[in-house]
Parts: sequence; C-alpha cells; structure tokens
Amino acid sequence: MYGSEKVPDDSERTAFRKAEKKYKLYYDDTSKSSKKKKQPKPVDLSEVLDFKFILESYNQNGDLPPGILSLQSDFNIPVFSLESRPGFYFIPGALSLEEQCQWIRESLTTFPQPPNRTNHNAFYGPINDLFIAAKEKKVLVEEGNGPTSLDSKCNPSDSNVDVHGWEFYEGHAVSSRGNACKSILASVLLRKLRWSTLGLQFDWSKRNYNVSLPHNKIPDALCQLAKRMAAPAMPKGEQFQPEAAIVNYFGIGDTLGGHLDDMEADWSKPIVSMSLGCKAIFLLGGKSREDPPLAMFLRSGDIVLMAGDARQCFHGVPRIFTEKEHAEITPLELQFSHGDDRCFLEYISTSRININIRQVF
Repeated sequence: MYGSEKVPDDSERTAFRKAEKKYKLYYDDTSKSSKKKKQPKPVDLSEVLDFKFILESYNQNGDLPPGILSLQSDFNIPVFSLESRPGFYFIPGALSLEEQCQWIRESLTTFPQPPNRTNHNAFYGPINDLFIAAKEKKVLVEEGNGPTSLDSKCNPSDSNVDVHGWEFYEGHAVSSRGNACKSILASVLLRKLRWSTLGLQFDWSKRNYNVSLPHNKIPDALCQLAKRMAAPAMPKGEQFQPEAAIVNYFGIGDTLGGHLDDMEADWSKPIVSMSLGCKAIFLLGGKSREDPPLAMFLRSGDIVLMAGDARQCFHGVPRIFTEKEHAEITPLELQFSHGDDRCFLEYISTSRININIRQVF
C-alpha cells in the first residue's frame, strides 16, 4: 500500500516544505563500503542568516544588513528584529556559558522527572531518574507480575521504581535472564527522549493544556530568566508570566516540522525559546506554508522571542549540525570535560535542546 503512494515532486511542495527539504540532513551514498563512515551531503548555506556574524559586524561598525533592525533594550547585547516579521526578536549569545551548562543539566536530570510528562509516558508510564539510570548502564524491565517475576538476584534500583510495571535493573542481572522479559536500555530511552513538559501540562492528544494533570510550577530560576528575556517583546507596562514550558530534545537527523504554537490564550505574549547544544537551522515562514521562509542559524545560548504577528508564522527546525566541525560547541565541550560532567558532554556533543517557555492564560 505504501509503495504505491505518489511521492510529491518539488512543484507540488509548499515553499516551506521545499526549504525543509533543502536543509534536511541527507547522507552521501556514493561510497559503497559499509565500513566507511557516512558523510553528510553538502548543503548550500549561503542564504542562511547568521546573527553571530551580524552581531560582530554591528559591534565593529554599526552596520546592519537590509531588513534587520537593532532594538534599544536593557540588555548588554543587541536585540535584533526583522522588518518582514513583526514580533520576532533574536538575541544572539543571550545565555552565558555557565547558564547554558546549568540548563543542559536541568533539562537532562530534573525536567523529565515526574510529575512532568515526557513522550515516554504513553508506553512506560512516568520514569524516575532516567539520566542517572543511563549513566549507570541500567535496563528498564517490564514486570509482568511485580518484582518477584525476576530472580531475587535481579535487584531493582531503590530510587528508580516505576509505578506502571517497569523497573530499572542492573544490566548484568537482566542479561542473565536472557530474553525472558521485555526490556530496554536506559541509554536508548534517553536517546529516544523527544520532549518533556514543565508547569501546566500540555495534552498532545487533544492539543491543549490540561490543568487537571498533576504538575509542579516552573523552577523559579527559569521563570526569572524568562521574564527578563521576554521584556523586549512584551506589551508596554506588562510582565511575562511563565506558566508552561516544553523542552524539545534533538539527536542526529532529528527535525521539527513546520508548525504554529497557537494554543495559548494571548498571542501578544511571547514564546521565549532557548537554544542549547549543537547548532541548528531555524526556518521562520509566514502565515501560510506557501510563504517562503527565512532560514537562520541557532547556536547554543541564543534566544528567540515570538509575539504578536510572529505567533501566526509557521516555523520549524529542519537540521541540527552534529559534526564536530559544524556543531560549534567547543566551549561546552571544555566546560563538560571534567569528572562527572563528562556524561553531559557525551549527550550534548551530538544533541540540541530547546526550552520554550509560554504564558498560557
């Protein structure tokens, strides 16, 4: 059935879809040797806006490319906007290296913790301490009849017991049982982590916020950061009230298709979007998928604000750069290269994390 479906050619794709295809990761298949590491196909990046370069040029001589404006703000770095996309703001290098490391740690250790929900909830239920379990090379095991279904020597982790019949066990204990029960490596689950939700919980099946779901408030430090960063996009005299956040996790080849964030009540309030980890390409389209999108680089520490008219613009992430020469995360690598922080380096060296904070009501 699937093989007979017609694949659309470029003339049938929307302008946004064409841009997604242009920047998406494809591998060069000219090498027939399976032993040779696959190489990404070259991609033309000449039309991608580079706000790091724009910032450097602006600081040196005050020049800006046509269509790009610099706003007056209380920040010690410029806030850029686009004439063609009112309500869109770009703050390059908004987060210090220490702040980037802090929020990478929180995104991997704290933010996926119950009652916060993740994409794993639907199948495994809430999972405690996933990052720690991955670090300790544990295995999540389905318990058909409770803990006694495994040999007594398969001792579950005291801090990682899940209420939905799945428990973390030491890897050697599970391997001794062979294929007697369903199991998955914690490290695989970590790599399959796609999103977690903070504050008011978003119900993906109904595409709305479910205030009845158990939740914790967004951490105060993240709230204060979001309030400060949202200021350039806020209506005069109002303060941003962070009520929910979605954390997106990207691995090699992952993308985020073109979409609108339209479930919040007041679009005059911005979405505050923080980039962490590997460099990415962000597409900012118009109010129709037929509007050609602007492409721009997002680097670790950059913050994007989308408010007002910009909330009606389709946007997405067609590419992250995980190759060492293009990821641009050397400062993070140096910061995470010591002691217990190396486990964060192992993850972030081929990943991107995006934290987007919203005012729901």
